[in-house]
Amino acid sequence: MKTLILGIGNLLMGDEGVGIHVIRYLQENYQLPGIDIVDGGTGGFHLLEYFQDYERVILADATTDGQPPGTLTIIKPKYSSDYPQTLTAHDIGLKDLLDALYLLNKQPEIILFAISILDLEGLKLVLSEKLQPAVKNVANEIVKFLNDFTK
Repeated sequence: MKTLILGIGNLLMGDEGVGIHVIRYLQENYQLPGIDIVDGGTGGFHLLEYFQDYERVILADATTDGQPPGTLTIIKPKYSSDYPQTLTAHDIGLKDLLDALYLLNKQPEIILFAISILDLEGLKLVLSEKLQPAVKNVANEIVKFLNDFTK
């Protein structure tokens, strides 16, 4: 199955950029043959081509869902209403993209690895101390998820 791992976020936004940190960790620490790993920026319709070209898309993204920082929630959103409630800047673009894919009947299997953050912090290049361990943990869970599919 043609698979894409897509990190969503902005490295300049502190914890909100955790999805991009996960993607970079995967790129630096794992060899995942046959799987493409892409920095998806803040999401939006420019990602439509990726979603149409892959059978499975794994998203790593931040969520402000009230859970402790670093909490991982794995869901399979089909509609925008399935995406967790957040306050992140890219939330609307990604939700709109999911709905557009559904309307086009081109939706791949989507697995969202949502990483809880406290709130948006403004411009900041590093993750908070509470969230730093989550990067490795989420990356390991993505690899475990992929390995479970190949068994």
